Amino acid sequence: MLNQISVFVENKTGRLASVMKVLTDNNIDIRAMTIADTTDFGIVRLVVRDADNALKLLKANDCTANLTKVVAFSVPDQPGGMYSVIDAFESAGINIEYCYSLVTNKEGRASVAVRVDNNDKAIEVLNSKGISLISEDDLG
Repeated sequence: MLNQISVFVENKTGRLASVMKVLTDNNIDIRAMTIADTTDFGIVRLVVRDADNALKLLKANDCTANLTKVVAFSVPDQPGGMYSVIDAFESAGINIEYCYSLVTNKEGRASVAVRVDNNDKAIEVLNSKGISLISEDDLG
């Protein structure tokens, strides 16, 4: 599993830039990012190198942030690659809350992080299907 940082930001000009500046000023490398928004606020989800340090830095700079575990894996970068995982999760009764792609060093593979309702069961399913899990060492 990977550590994901979720940062809650007001939906205002400059708030995302301030989060990015903290990371940039501290040489934190972003390997994945997604943003979900509402009218008033957004959630910036990040996978970075050195998540513990990044979280500490963000909090020290008045950001509301927390750490969550996500399951990460890679599949062949071809039609149907992702379906094999979605189908296996559905068959096992695993709900995917959200997912997004990752930058890794796995050439010819699509790398994905998922937040599911049961991480241990998801890992068990992925292992049983021979699907490669991604660790922090795999982040490109």
